[in-house]
Amino acid sequence: MLGLLPEVVVSKYFSLAIQAGDEAPPQVALRKAATMFPEAEARWHTAPVRSLVDEAMRRFAGRRTAADAWLAPRLHATLRLTRAEAADSRLWNYLALLVAPDYVVWRHKGTDTASGSRFYGAHHTQAFSRLWWAAELFRDGSDYRPVVTACGVQDILNTTLRLDVIDHRPTALAIVQTLDHLIAAGTPRLGDHVNALSSAVNTAGSTLLYDALAPDPGGDGEAVLEWIVAAQEAPAVPWERLPDGPDDGAVSPDSVDCLVRLFEKLLSDAPKRQRGNSGDADAEAAPQEEANRSGSR
Repeated sequence: MLGLLPEVVVSKYFSLAIQAGDEAPPQVALRKAATMFPEAEARWHTAPVRSLVDEAMRRFAGRRTAADAWLAPRLHATLRLTRAEAADSRLWNYLALLVAPDYVVWRHKGTDTASGSRFYGAHHTQAFSRLWWAAELFRDGSDYRPVVTACGVQDILNTTLRLDVIDHRPTALAIVQTLDHLIAAGTPRLGDHVNALSSAVNTAGSTLLYDALAPDPGGDGEAVLEWIVAAQEAPAVPWERLPDGPDDGAVSPDSVDCLVRLFEKLLSDAPKRQRGNSGDADAEAAPQEEANRSGSR
């Protein structure tokens, strides 16, 4: 079963050896300090999550960054949470330290961003939390296809996910659609464009009210709760096609189109940072590859 593991406990037992994968987390001590979820609720069972991360490590051996686009929507559809539940970092601490520490090491070991924050940290940094929130913020109602695109470019996860403006659904989807246009045009150095776009959108958002330009009534909270209740009898998520998310309403295409036009103008005026060859090749190639292979419905 999943549970809640306080950060003060994690910091007490965490070590560089655990971070490097040379030593396993002290399971007994951590479980004693955790608050467990009730066994009667199927959504708290760890076996489906464990199965997903095992498949991700098998399927994406040798190209770890590509695992994000595959795993994010499936993790979200497996861990059916309210936003309030997902905001509790203790859940993600438990998942990283007691359910799948090997995945955290596999996915992030040897990268510039490898640190303890991948085990326990901010929602946009922690290994599992960042994927769940990316799926939550970039999905279009029950449609996870925008999530595949968003998670296929690492700069979306590393930069854009931190922005408060993506809580506005049309803004999040307009960023993804702008990225889609860049991919379709064969634009090189996608990460540079994403960073420039994110910076421009965030700066403009301090003076422009995106919700006034692109109205959005928000998702249907009752539909999300019904989706969560349905987890009790739901089958495991599919591996070869995208699952369905909560049917809480799609975003108005008119609202998205309005912002896409604005964002493309902002991007054309924004300076692009030039990076050397140290950028992650997988991060640049993943969006189209994953959209073609596992994003079809």
